[in-house]
Amino acid sequence: DFLEPITKREVNNKIRIGYYSADFCNHAVSHLLVKLFELHDKSKFELFGFSFGPEKNDEMRKRVSSAFDQFINVNLKNDKEIALLSRDLKIDIAVDLMGFTKNNRFGIFVERCAPIQVNYLGYSATTGADCIDYIIGDKVVIPKENQKDYSEKIIYLPDCFMANDFTKKISAKIFTREELGLPKEGFVFCCFNKYYKIMPSIFDIWMRLLKKIEGSVLWLTGDNFTGAKNLQKEANQRGVDSNRLIFAKAMPLLADHLARHKSADLFIDTIPYNGHTRASDALWTGLPVLALIGQSFASRVSASLLNAVGLQELITYSEKEYEDLSIELATNPTRLKEIKSKLEKNKLIKPLFNTKLFTKNIESAYTKIYEKYLKNLPVENIEIK
Repeated sequence: DFLEPITKREVNNKIRIGYYSADFCNHAVSHLLVKLFELHDKSKFELFGFSFGPEKNDEMRKRVSSAFDQFINVNLKNDKEIALLSRDLKIDIAVDLMGFTKNNRFGIFVERCAPIQVNYLGYSATTGADCIDYIIGDKVVIPKENQKDYSEKIIYLPDCFMANDFTKKISAKIFTREELGLPKEGFVFCCFNKYYKIMPSIFDIWMRLLKKIEGSVLWLTGDNFTGAKNLQKEANQRGVDSNRLIFAKAMPLLADHLARHKSADLFIDTIPYNGHTRASDALWTGLPVLALIGQSFASRVSASLLNAVGLQELITYSEKEYEDLSIELATNPTRLKEIKSKLEKNKLIKPLFNTKLFTKNIESAYTKIYEKYLKNLPVENIEIK
């Protein structure tokens, strides 16, 4: 038996926003969102964090939890109990930061924990579920012709759908290439995305790049021993010496991991599942990201990031264009240098890393959907200008 529909209730003094996640800890989603939580206008919004992940008392957990008016560990409650608690707390807008990702509790939203329910950030796709009213996107990740593929109505933010933390620290540590296991000379292609995002078609292109660019290497994340062995085997099968795949060792500090990006020359993104946090991190460190745009939300994320940082010239539209531009940038140091200086300048003045502007825009969206609800207006696409 599902809970009864929520009846219209008295208006709260402030709009009550509930954020729901298992990842309020040292996790990519929290790294992106923490500054938004801290910057929310507490005179207009009351913030509730509903945490149902494994108990992790790391630094990020402390920082995130202190940004909320109330941070509630609901780990031991079932979905219905969490929905009832949300109703008792009179949450106006429930923001699901998980969709169907690991440790999600989608049943909370099936039970209707709030009159307005929003799909945001953790799951780059439609939920296909009637219980979710809106998805937060932008005009790059969800072009007009794709609206029909979404069960949710779309909240269009003006720049990029992704929140970022403009205070994210990059350590001052200078790594030598030798320390990082990279060759002293030679072009470093880099992709720190998880291995499951590496499809054979993109790997084929990467191997052709290594063959065409003498002395170049491909720098990958090193957090999966079995995956690394398989990638080495696949490189050998394509006639590339597997020693040209360099696997980055795990670094305990994110600030150090960010600092080592300076040793790479170009971040080459995956498709159909783009880098999200990792592509954003690369741009934050000043490392250009080369994107191949696809049809789905998840395959348009890096293009959205590039669009919001004013580097549209790094968005490609076919595998051939992606490969050709990779080669051009690897063989034309002047052009690459120009792009890097443009990125260094743009990241400070363009919207992508302007968390204050982002917060203002998402708050306008929350206010707009709440006002529509109060006036009994239908749920429909909205655009924040």
